[in-house]
Amino acid sequence: MANPDIFITPVFSAGPFIITSTVVVTWGIMAVLGLTAWGSTRRLRLDPGHWQVVVEGLVLAIEDAIRAVLPDRPCQLLPFIATLWILIVVANLVSLIPGLRSPTGDLSFTAALAILVFLAVHWYGISTHGLKNYLSHYLKPNPLLLPFHIISEISRTLALAVRLFGNIFSLQMAALLVLLVAGFLAPVPVLMLHIIEALVQAYIFGMLALIYVAGAIQTQQVKHGETV
Repeated sequence: MANPDIFITPVFSAGPFIITSTVVVTWGIMAVLGLTAWGSTRRLRLDPGHWQVVVEGLVLAIEDAIRAVLPDRPCQLLPFIATLWILIVVANLVSLIPGLRSPTGDLSFTAALAILVFLAVHWYGISTHGLKNYLSHYLKPNPLLLPFHIISEISRTLALAVRLFGNIFSLQMAALLVLLVAGFLAPVPVLMLHIIEALVQAYIFGMLALIYVAGAIQTQQVKHGETV
């Protein structure tokens, strides 16, 4: 059930730095995902077992989602988008474990993810078109639109961070209020709401990141009318 302690708490300090529960839980998630990825790929077989079938199905589903947006480059974006999706799903669902809270209910965590997407968009754009060609698209169709392009880049990054944080934080608040009013008479509906909302918000964030990256890759047009 959703953890009633939804507020950020300091765990320990390292010199001038205060390590909060968000950081500790994030470290734990990273460790678990890293070990799971290592264990899942350590002994791959042509005749896969049940766990390998699940992992391969997950990877293929994400690859198909990327291919639907950017048909020519699913393998290029798979590592980044898949990692982002899986991390957010686990981070959203971790508060179902008693005593833990979702890192995505902390604005600093979602802001870090949004900044990562912002940097990835420009990295993929520059690596695809080159620095000069990529930056030139901000001057099209008219150089006077440059300030609006910059505002758009900043606003959508802020929207990514605030949207995920707001939805997860409000979900935890709603779960807390329901538990306070109804006690444990309604645990299953609250649990199902949490799971569904966690999956939906992870999908939205990952899909928006995918669309932004695809837009950066497709900003330039090559000869004969084909999109890079």
